[in-house]
Amino acid sequence: MVGPVRNAFFKGHGLGNDYIVLDPEELDYKLTPGRVRSLCDRHEGIGGDGVLALVPSAKAHFGLRVFNPDGSEAEKSGNGLRIFARYLHATKRTRRRRLTVETRGGVVTLEPALDEHGDVHHVTVSMGRASFHPEDLPCTLEAEELLEQPVRAGSRTLRFTGVSVGNPHCVVFRTPDRPWSERDLRAIGPALETHRIFPARSRWTSCWTSRCAWARARSASPASRWATRTASCSATPIAAGTSVSCARSGPRSRPITCSRASPTSSWRCRPERASSRC
Repeated sequence: MVGPVRNAFFKGHGLGNDYIVLDPEELDYKLTPGRVRSLCDRHEGIGGDGVLALVPSAKAHFGLRVFNPDGSEAEKSGNGLRIFARYLHATKRTRRRRLTVETRGGVVTLEPALDEHGDVHHVTVSMGRASFHPEDLPCTLEAEELLEQPVRAGSRTLRFTGVSVGNPHCVVFRTPDRPWSERDLRAIGPALETHRIFPARSRWTSCWTSRCAWARARSASPASRWATRTASCSATPIAAGTSVSCARSGPRSRPITCSRASPTSSWRCRPERASSRC
């Protein structure tokens, strides 16, 4: 009789943001930062933007640890949570249509939708309430809310809005006629991510807005990511009224479209939560 497969992994992506999913109890090795880096190596490992590890939880149906490709640990990942929901269903760990997952960034609710074959084809993730308070990122600046704050990044002085949806984001808006170059992104991103005002680091999100919010994010990897749900959720309440004043009064209940090159995803802003559906 064949026993359980050891050292098995599950691989998935959300709009190109890819993760390796593992159950540490089924591994013959310890999931150390060095192991995470090796697994995420796209030349000599499996390759991925991070590792998702299934862990027990006393607060939710499942627990999840999210590891960045450099071996550090993130609070949560919107795309990672959607991939995790697919993993739980595909490996028959649950058949729930509504389940909770505990992350370092708090407990979130997942709502998988199944196709005619019983497979998960999209997942709605309730990411939680967006906070602009410095202590929630954390950020060392003394301000009631981190709205349009000046910051020095290399040779540039920028204005950012700091927002947390369980993990910290530094959001910088640009007008469509002044896009960042790839060189700008690679210089400014690391400077903001590791800036001294963010003791736990931050995810930098560059956005511009007209009738849609366009987001590009960088976090704990050498290059910007194809897509990130937490960055989109962070940018959405700020962009909801195409002005920062909307962020102070709370996001409006109307859809916001966040897009990368292709495809697009729709988001609905609500005062009580930010949701991701794809």
